[in-house]
Amino acid sequence: MCGRFALGIPRQDIVQGVHEAYPDLDIDDWVDEDAFYPRFNVAPRSRSLVIRSRNRYDDGHDAVDDDKQDKQDTPKHRGKAVMHTMKWGLIPHWSKHEDTTLNTINAKGENLVEGGGMYTSIKGKKRCAVVCQGYYEWLKKGKDKLPHFTKHKDGKLLLLAGLYDSVTLEGSTETLWTFTIVTTNASKQFTWLHDRMPVVLSSQTQLNTWLDTSSQAWTPRIAKLVRPYSDPARPLECYAVPTDVGKVTAESPTFVEPVAQRKDGIQAMFAKQSKAGEAASPVKNANTSSSKDSGSGASGKRKRASSKLDVQKEPSVEPLDNPPDPKRLQRNVSENAGDSERKTPVGKGKEKANADDRSSESSSPKRKKSGIVRSSPRSPAKAAKSKPMSSSESSPSKITNFFTTKDPK
Repeated sequence: MCGRFALGIPRQDIVQGVHEAYPDLDIDDWVDEDAFYPRFNVAPRSRSLVIRSRNRYDDGHDAVDDDKQDKQDTPKHRGKAVMHTMKWGLIPHWSKHEDTTLNTINAKGENLVEGGGMYTSIKGKKRCAVVCQGYYEWLKKGKDKLPHFTKHKDGKLLLLAGLYDSVTLEGSTETLWTFTIVTTNASKQFTWLHDRMPVVLSSQTQLNTWLDTSSQAWTPRIAKLVRPYSDPARPLECYAVPTDVGKVTAESPTFVEPVAQRKDGIQAMFAKQSKAGEAASPVKNANTSSSKDSGSGASGKRKRASSKLDVQKEPSVEPLDNPPDPKRLQRNVSENAGDSERKTPVGKGKEKANADDRSSESSSPKRKKSGIVRSSPRSPAKAAKSKPMSSSESSPSKITNFFTTKDPK
């Protein structure tokens, strides 16, 4: 089955492309050229281009006389071809109205060869070639349908075998030209995609044979053309395309490009990722070098912390303006210790005194060579007012009064 094809190039490129692919084809006119619009998504019931041979039935029509009809059968006019814009979806010449429920976009080739069916009256005298860049087919994968595009590997235009007819419907004065595409079994190369494919006219000989309707009959020579595609000289290629082509109203030149090679496809995605990685690598190197200089991870933090500890200064100690005489202080301390030993009872009292000494040692400030360091030194003014103690004042009661009595203001 062929339900969608592409012909999105300009008109002059189409004419040139047909002559390049089939140089012996003699085309002298394009009928209804203004009705043709290039499209990369040609859907059923839209207008597109076909090539047919000139003949006295179609080109003579009802308005020409017998002399002109006879003239068109002369050797001079035989072999002439014409390009014609027609509507896709054949409407038989006996129809009075267009039946949209009738599926005539494809004609089964086996029915043409075996005979019978609605195309019996036209298959001998109304054959054409449908011009396209390639055709679309959908691959079924479970519930999904993935579109694929098939074309000539050399990029030249593809010509598909077709039939056409003309009719004047009731209520209309214009002749409506319509066509259908002949299909056959898929070749071994494309059975993975679909079980049907259009009949492709790949060579000049095949095209001339299909378009030659001078005998007005369906011959065995013509029937041999209805077969799966097999031309090693002009191989076909098939690849996945965007799913947007499934929408009839969608239109884009990217529909005929492989998904992997599109600007927004897989290769483009990996290219963007690689560029982003290259752009981010200098920043990463800079961060690495800076981390090496300052220390990385936990070790760096320890180094920075240790440097901060090294910078910290020791607590400053304010010296006394008039420090007491060390010898006198030492003597007073020893006398006080002697008095306390005399008053302290043996046993529990001695253990208590030892505990007090240990607590006083742990809580007393450290000594330095420069003198006694007090944890909370007195102000210089109070230090100046204090007097050294005499020997008569070294009794326990007086010492107690000395430490408990507030300094006079």
